Amino acid sequence: MSSKSHSGVLHQYAPKLVAFEFASSSSDAKKPNSLLFIGGLTDGLCTVPYVEHLAKALEDTDWSVFSVLLSTSYKGWGVGSLDKDIEEIAKCVRFVRDYKAESELESEPGKVVIMGHSTGSQDVLHYLCSENPTPYRASGPKDKLEHVIRPEVDGAILQAPVSDREALMRSIRNGTATCTPGQVAGDYGLLVDFARRQPFTPDGINAVLPLNMTAKLGFPEDTPLSSRRFFSLASPDSPQKPSEDDLFSSDLTDERLQRTFGAIAKRDLLRSKLLVLYSGKDEHVPDWVDKEALLQRWESASGDKWGEAPTQELVDKVIEYLARI
Repeated sequence: MSSKSHSGVLHQYAPKLVAFEFASSSSDAKKPNSLLFIGGLTDGLCTVPYVEHLAKALEDTDWSVFSVLLSTSYKGWGVGSLDKDIEEIAKCVRFVRDYKAESELESEPGKVVIMGHSTGSQDVLHYLCSENPTPYRASGPKDKLEHVIRPEVDGAILQAPVSDREALMRSIRNGTATCTPGQVAGDYGLLVDFARRQPFTPDGINAVLPLNMTAKLGFPEDTPLSSRRFFSLASPDSPQKPSEDDLFSSDLTDERLQRTFGAIAKRDLLRSKLLVLYSGKDEHVPDWVDKEALLQRWESASGDKWGEAPTQELVDKVIEYLARI
């Protein structure tokens, strides 16, 4: 695959954190509005191919596209958390609003939409439905959360929201390229037991699971995975007691959906409606999931905050949604 170069501006929105703004071919074009793209596990700057096409399609509009780098990007996701992610997203939203206000000199503030891809969708939903600011915890790992108040956003998009737990369950049922179902199930049980017993060290440092075992479950063999993040992604007590990352599984209770999709209106962080772009052909969704029924449950829980999805291809869907913000 040939390498690619992208023209744009690299912004430092917080210490050691950057966001790349794709440049427009027209230097005179005003771009008061911003689409902030958040990738999934292992993603980083410009690693999802369709984002550059989206930026190109928006060149003649008043929207610019930012690819947001979080501390959990690339290999950092294994020791991160959704709480840390949404604090960083909040900082980026605030930075972009201030930056656009200064550079565009508009009397009206520009609009900001956050868009999550795959596991990045968990960040977007967590941003919209969790307590604001993130509450203090008496015990637990040292996340170094700042408990910032998250600003409102004008729109939010979930693209390819998938359940990491159900993807893991598929590996246990079917096995992986290198392990039989029995081998995967055996290591899964050992890892769950370890994560329960030692989520973090006595001094609050994340405990890291053996890489040779997490790799057998399909996780990258070169990425450290903490007990806490593994337990959150695997969510072994679901559906009765889902962990933080278990937001999109098909067997979650209606009560859980009311605390997630149903809490969007209560938190009042979304000024418009939620757009969900859920592909019926997504290879990461197990074949036992009834996708249409799952979407209907999410819509029912979201109430007035659910936005009707356009019918075109992905880039066109996003452009149509932005035009309605």
